[in-house]
Amino acid sequence: MINIMKKRKIWFVISSVLVASSIVSFVLWGLNFGIDFTGGSLMQLSFSKEIPKTESIANLLNTSSVIDNVSAQSFGENNIILRFSNIDEETHQKIITLLKENYNENFTEEKFNSIGPNIGDELKRKTVLAVILAIIAIILYIAWAFRRVSKPVSSWVYGLIANVALLHNIIITIGAFSMMGELYNMQVNAPFIAAILTVLGYSVNDTIVIFDRIRENLKKHYAGNLEDTINASINQSITRSVNISFNVILALFAILIFGGSTIRDFALALIIGLAVGTYSSIFLASPLLIEVDNWMKKRKK
Repeated sequence: MINIMKKRKIWFVISSVLVASSIVSFVLWGLNFGIDFTGGSLMQLSFSKEIPKTESIANLLNTSSVIDNVSAQSFGENNIILRFSNIDEETHQKIITLLKENYNENFTEEKFNSIGPNIGDELKRKTVLAVILAIIAIILYIAWAFRRVSKPVSSWVYGLIANVALLHNIIITIGAFSMMGELYNMQVNAPFIAAILTVLGYSVNDTIVIFDRIRENLKKHYAGNLEDTINASINQSITRSVNISFNVILALFAILIFGGSTIRDFALALIIGLAVGTYSSIFLASPLLIEVDNWMKKRKK
């Protein structure tokens, strides 16, 4: 049996470093919001023959009188995505004409999206509201699910610690995207928000599975030593948790590699969030139960 609880201070240090690094990254660089939040236009081009360099297309458009501040990104074998400010249909057609003149109509326009800044602001507000409501719902559910657990740790403590683990997972995921936005110009769009909400649900599910095993062992085998009971519960659950998460992450890596740019950010956010969530369920949430119990015992004395 692995004595995970004995080394819990090491796990706390690892989590603290990751969270602190994520917060520093977010404060310094923030998130590189895409057009879903800031407003703007996105054009996807598919080339049938030779694919021009992204720098060539961006430079062509930026030096023209049609539009400026264009960024270009390639994905897949023959696709290029152009991002720029919000434009009307007349400007859109001028861009198409300019590209056809310079690239001999060697492409087709696969997609064109245009989002106004007001929609982006509304999406930000709804995103924050969705995350807050999800956290409140999780607190209420866990408090209800563990309502009959009172010794040695009260039911509300399980809900509190589960949400500490959730915040830990979200902060690290956001911090990772903040760093990648600064280093690799990775943008945050609507799929990232869907991934964050998915991480919320998956992480709390993994945590509850372990908490439920702890609850069962407290009822059946508790002999006054909470640390031994929690350690035994984790050892009984760890193989299942790791195997399930590993299989899901393998599938997400396949989506990340072969799924194309439209769902790349979604898959990457899930990979980071699920990996961190599995870690926090085993090495953070459960050890925190012991720390809370020790703190309450000291307080009573």
